[in-house]
Amino acid sequence: VQLQASGGGLAQAGGSLTLSCAASGRTFGTYDMGWFRQAPGKERAFVARIRSTVNTTYADSVKGRFTISRDNAKNTVYLQMNSLKPEDTGVYYCAAGIYFSVLGVGVDYWGKGTLVTVSS
Repeated sequence: VQLQASGGGLAQAGGSLTLSCAASGRTFGTYDMGWFRQAPGKERAFVARIRSTVNTTYADSVKGRFTISRDNAKNTVYLQMNSLKPEDTGVYYCAAGIYFSVLGVGVDYWGKGTLVTVSS
C-alpha cells in the first residue's frame, strides 16, 4: 500500500496550491483520508479529514481557506489551499485509516510528505 503526495512547492502569501494524494495497493473508498502537516521545529498537526461519507473536518487555522475533497474512482484525495499564509509552511502528509482522529490516532497509512513553502 502506498500514498503518493504531490503538488507541493513555493507560493507567495495570498496564493494557492493544490495537493494530491494518490493511493495504490488497495481501494480507499471506505476509509477516512486526510492531511497533516509538520512545520519547522514543530510536531505534526492535523489539517483536514474527509470521511467515506464525504463529511469533512478542518483545523481551525485553515477553515475557510482550505478545501479537502476525494475522487474514489481515482483513489485520490485533494487539498485545495487558498489564501496561503507563511505559517502554512511545512511538510504535508497524506493519511488514510478506517477511522482516524484529528490527533492521528487510527491512521493506518502515511504518505511520505510534500513540502509547501509560503513566502511573505
